[in-house]
Amino acid sequence: MKSRTAHLAAAFLSASVFVLLCGTGQIPGALAGQSQPVPVSPLTIDYPLNGSVFPPEITPPTFLWHDQNSAATRWTIEISLQGKHQPIRLDVPGDLMQQDRIDPNAGPALPLTPEQASTRTWRLDAQLWATIKKLSVKAPARITIQGFSSLSNQPISSAAVSFSTSKDPVGAPIFYRDVPLLLPPPNEKGPISPLPRTALPFIHWRIRNIGEPQSHIVMTHLPTCANCHSFSRDGNSLGIDLDGPRNDKGLYAIAPIAKQMTITNSNVIRWSSFGLNDEARPDDPAVKRFGFMSQISPDSRYVVTSIGPPHITSKNDSHEPGFASGLLDRLYSINYRSIDFIQVFYPTRGILAWYDRNTRTMHPLPGADDPSYVQTSAFWSPDGKYLIYSRATARESYPAGVPTSQYANDPNETQIQYDLYKIPFNDGRGGIAEPVTGASSNGMSNNFPKVSPDGKWIVFVQNKNGLLMRPDSNLYIVPFNGGKPRLMNCNLSLMNSWHTFSPNGRWLAFSSKARGPYTRLMLTHIDENGNDTPPVIVDDTTAANRAVNIPEFVNTPPQNTIENIDPKATEFYRLFDEAYKMIENNDIAGAINTLTEATQADPDDSLGHFMLGTALSANDREPEALVEFRKAATLSPRNPKFLGHLAISLELNGDHDGAVEQLKKAVDVDPASAEYRFNLGFVLESRGDSFAALPHLQQAVELTKGNNWKCLAELAKVYDKVGRPTDAARSAKLALDLLREQNDVENTRHLQVDLDVYQSEIERKAN
Repeated sequence: MKSRTAHLAAAFLSASVFVLLCGTGQIPGALAGQSQPVPVSPLTIDYPLNGSVFPPEITPPTFLWHDQNSAATRWTIEISLQGKHQPIRLDVPGDLMQQDRIDPNAGPALPLTPEQASTRTWRLDAQLWATIKKLSVKAPARITIQGFSSLSNQPISSAAVSFSTSKDPVGAPIFYRDVPLLLPPPNEKGPISPLPRTALPFIHWRIRNIGEPQSHIVMTHLPTCANCHSFSRDGNSLGIDLDGPRNDKGLYAIAPIAKQMTITNSNVIRWSSFGLNDEARPDDPAVKRFGFMSQISPDSRYVVTSIGPPHITSKNDSHEPGFASGLLDRLYSINYRSIDFIQVFYPTRGILAWYDRNTRTMHPLPGADDPSYVQTSAFWSPDGKYLIYSRATARESYPAGVPTSQYANDPNETQIQYDLYKIPFNDGRGGIAEPVTGASSNGMSNNFPKVSPDGKWIVFVQNKNGLLMRPDSNLYIVPFNGGKPRLMNCNLSLMNSWHTFSPNGRWLAFSSKARGPYTRLMLTHIDENGNDTPPVIVDDTTAANRAVNIPEFVNTPPQNTIENIDPKATEFYRLFDEAYKMIENNDIAGAINTLTEATQADPDDSLGHFMLGTALSANDREPEALVEFRKAATLSPRNPKFLGHLAISLELNGDHDGAVEQLKKAVDVDPASAEYRFNLGFVLESRGDSFAALPHLQQAVELTKGNNWKCLAELAKVYDKVGRPTDAARSAKLALDLLREQNDVENTRHLQVDLDVYQSEIERKAN
């Protein structure tokens, strides 16, 4: 019999139970005809774990055990149940564990470890499992496994465990991400480098009803990466992070839940459009990542996220080439060359902000907006009145002189320990943030808090450093108002995190690596007093060489369970990225065709029109480029780069007045830009309006701190035209000094001619 529970790691052995039925070698009820008792050796039952509790609707498990007695060749399983005078006794072959199903698109699977390869397996049939569940609600079922040799009718090995079935159903499906763990080529760099770019289409989003034998895929073949998600408590809305153009991670989709869902362009918001800080400026094709671990509120109205503090720098861009500029000054991220733990990431700077779907506005949250701290990963209380989040003193992401870390929990990782804080939301007005007693000031990192649906408990992750997916991540539970934390019984030996409460609050799903690097899905029962049980496995969630992460219960009735999600909005970003690569390869004609298709897929995306205009202009199709630049500026009237390019295109198409109008708008939006000041002054001067051009060129020189020869040379020309040759000569000399430093012979020669003219004019006036 081939086990469907492959990859149960030896780590489970530390939590397994073996019980000798007779330590003295005396076997009660020895079979007739066997005159002498035989010694009984230990047998280790790896699964189910002693004391575990199963949901009433879960499918049959696979029993797993190790028999150290090499003479054992066959086994019996005896099941003692309440109300059954005679135990159920079954002869089983105890087949050795075999490798489970492999997905060829996810790369080769790891071979079974020696512990796994020596594991004996037996899976219950559905009818027997239904009987066991029914009769183990009021009293535990006792499972005894005995090994026999071919020469004896008396057991030579034996052990027993007890488990029960809860009266509490799980009552909701689990939505999760199913990921192939593939290492990218060593030379592939970029924001998705934890996985090869070619692996993105093979990421699956699945729904699992634990009463059904398998999950089903609801979303796949995304051209971009979808990350952290959350469902509103009422089960009406899904919020999910999406990568935008060039994997900028700057988008967030909020879509209504239905059996057949579609994420349209109207469901997507761009964090950068709110312009709350420098990091969010949308003036670059690779818009910087803005939100981090965003969470939708219980009533679907608000989204809370963590954004960069004001005046973020970009000095750490070189640590991970391909990441959006400025991101690594607020986030520590390293991609490791091991599938055990491929990536580490955690924020080192950030403030909380909230988005209101009704007003379509975004604001920092007072009380959690202090840039001297990093405030991140906020989660709502069930009533929406409070936020529980992680806070630590802000720090440098990559301290000078520290070597690059090479593995998870390497001491060279930037060290940060978060404390959990609670703050009232207060309709966005915030308040005083207070540490959660029992989840703060304990020398550990406390993170990823989830509040139980009854509001009584917080379950959080605790580890030495950083947050979430760390090797030493363990789940703790603490009262909502603080108190003594308890290490949960469900923890296994390696990485326990990504937890989620069922809508009724009686079950917690979480991910663990105790079964190997391919993360698996677990369930634990939690009673009204916060007591939890050893975990049970949700079998058949994915292939043996794929990982389960980010599970989330969806509070929907069975008739409304999600069957399919059409990520229609991502088609634009697939086309955009294709066109961007074409531009990088100087295939301008191909980029124009693809960008035209992209703008048809999403006519309201200003960046698409801007890039199409840029490509058309590069192909000397300026009248057509003007149409696209105008559309981009109309859709994003506060984007100075779009306004500036529209102005240049208007000038090239002979509309000088229109160019001046758009450049004035650009200067109003971004008065600190020397580029727009210079262009406005240049256009005004070329129209013969030197007096109007003068203050803008003076400002451009000031903004560049006198270090731009073009600004100085153009200012010299205007000074001359308004009758100020002395000022003209001074500006020209400064420009010449810069050109000589740059060894720019050609421009030096031309500007020297202009300087001679200015000096001649000075002499003429002197005489």
